[in-house]
Amino acid sequence: MTSAIVGYARTSTIDQTAGFEAQLRDLEAAGCHRIFKEQLSSVDTKRPDLERAIDYVREGDTLVVTKLDRLARSMPHLVEITAKLKAKGVELKVLALNLDTSTSTGKLMLNLLGSIAEFERELMLERQREGISKAKAEGKYQGRAPTARRKSADVRRLKAEGKTVAGIMKELGVSRSSVFRALREE
Repeated sequence: MTSAIVGYARTSTIDQTAGFEAQLRDLEAAGCHRIFKEQLSSVDTKRPDLERAIDYVREGDTLVVTKLDRLARSMPHLVEITAKLKAKGVELKVLALNLDTSTSTGKLMLNLLGSIAEFERELMLERQREGISKAKAEGKYQGRAPTARRKSADVRRLKAEGKTVAGIMKELGVSRSSVFRALREE
């Protein structure tokens, strides 16, 4: 049984064609015989082609990505993916980092990078919370801007006054879908 080199490419939007093509080129150059690809945001909870890639690989195979952020959206997500791969006997290779989990150094580097990324995110969130607390203490924090839903009564009133949807949108600064949603809620 021969082992396979399988690639996974992802961009956040379909507009990122240059980055997507570069990933595909790099994965092909790395010897990937099969490449799973998707163009959707990393915050999407469902990434069907990533799941297909993980299902497809077999013991002895290697899953290759160009960058770590193309694979996982967070440290817990990275841990989840690498655990699935490890359970199947599949190695992970990240081209931009020259990281290969088939080596002990590669395993160490993956854990270190993931831990550093998680630490950096925690620091950023802590700074954000501190900034919000300071702004609240100084009376500068206004909170989230009002949503269109809070303007539902105004939407219905303007419609009753004979305003068009476009007129309501312009006057209240809300989207077309928000106007229709408010009208449906009557």
